[in-house]
Amino acid sequence: EVQLVESGGGLVQPGESLRLSCAASGFTFSNYGMSWVRQAPGKGREWVSGINNAGTITRSTDSVKGRFTISRDNAKNTLYLQMSSLKPEDTAVYYCAKGRRFTTPSTLADLDSWGQGTQVTVSS
Repeated sequence: EVQLVESGGGLVQPGESLRLSCAASGFTFSNYGMSWVRQAPGKGREWVSGINNAGTITRSTDSVKGRFTISRDNAKNTLYLQMSSLKPEDTAVYYCAKGRRFTTPSTLADLDSWGQGTQVTVSS
């Protein structure tokens, strides 16, 4: 059974940073691309960033480029999202998600398993 457990969310002020982590189990982590997805209050889920199985190819949505960095440690079965220069519009529940293949997931349709999410709130 695929299990994805996010951690690292919290309340921060605009301009501050956070690092999210996702502990993966129940599948061969190094064989699959992974993504971060978020859902803001009252809105649908939005794909944020993706990374291929080897960690060599990453993609991000335009609104977070230059501010968010996705990475992974295959030895630790862990996915990360380093978020800097956070803005109030980044407030959302952030989900870790497993891709269907080894390539970099770039849409919600490329994903087949989800964690329970971690809340990120950016407010002064």
